[in-house]
Amino acid sequence: MEATDTLMAEHRVIERVLQALAAAAEALERGQQVRPGFFADAAEFAAGFADGCHHKKEEGVLFPAMSSHGMPAQGGPIAVMLADHARGRQYVRDLRAAAARLEAGEPGAAAEVVAQARGYVTLLGQHIAKEDRFLFPMAGKVIPAEEQPAVSQAFERVEHEETGPGVHERYLALAESLQREAAGLQK
Repeated sequence: MEATDTLMAEHRVIERVLQALAAAAEALERGQQVRPGFFADAAEFAAGFADGCHHKKEEGVLFPAMSSHGMPAQGGPIAVMLADHARGRQYVRDLRAAAARLEAGEPGAAAEVVAQARGYVTLLGQHIAKEDRFLFPMAGKVIPAEEQPAVSQAFERVEHEETGPGVHERYLALAESLQREAAGLQK
């Protein structure tokens, strides 16, 4: 098993939340009542899991491992991924702020929530595709097979020491809850 298998499994969880977020944004745009907290919860998932758990592994472990084996950190695929991560963080901040304005009943907040949600969904969907199709296969070639277990162990260390015990599981439960809630929205 390559270290990137862990990251790809996390991508599948993130994609489920992206689908739920897209469905909720569509429902809100149609004028349907959507709990404003749904969008705040989706932003929390994005900040805590997609960025806090997942991107921490990439930025703190995978990208440095790739760089140490000749993959340029600037001007190449790693730089593109880091730029995507930064753009994603901005979308999450803006979505969180728009959700708070929606909760407060401010005019125009629903349209802003929809725009931020859609922007984030599009960005992260494309980002995941780039990683799954291009970057992770490159990592499998660049990082020697005998070093893959060390990368996986470093992912585990990030998970348990930096992210914290039980945090991953809490975000998996939040992802499931968001998915169920979005599925309950009328089509």
